[in-house]
Amino acid sequence: MRMGEFSRRTGVSQRLVRYYEEQGLLKPSRRPSGYREFTEEDMATVRGIRMLLGAGLNTATIAELMPCMVDDGQTLAPACSGMLPDLNRERERIDEAVAGLLAARDRLDTVIAATALTGGADPEACHAAVAAQRPGDAAVAPLGTPV
Repeated sequence: MRMGEFSRRTGVSQRLVRYYEEQGLLKPSRRPSGYREFTEEDMATVRGIRMLLGAGLNTATIAELMPCMVDDGQTLAPACSGMLPDLNRERERIDEAVAGLLAARDRLDTVIAATALTGGADPEACHAAVAAQRPGDAAVAPLGTPV
């Protein structure tokens, strides 16, 4: 099948299909005219790529892992246990990112809680605080006010 139909059937834009090819993730055959020709196997490859992207892996890592993956039609699985260290490394990277996001959310919750305790809903109080931080700057407008 040609690019347009492949794109429709996979739900992946033609631009993204070309990107997957540039990254070495997808290797469609070429007609003598230069047009790409895709197969059902290429559709399975795109499903696998999308699944691994959804799992948080980047395209460089996917390019390393895809040749060693088996697609049973439902999910991807490593063809050998030698891939487990790479998959575990990616899981640890994601765990670290999640921990960083949770810490950032906790810090934001602290700021929100402190704002609620001080009654920080008064825009004039915000104006006074900003003006106090910039002595001599009388042109400071209250937050939310166009300058």
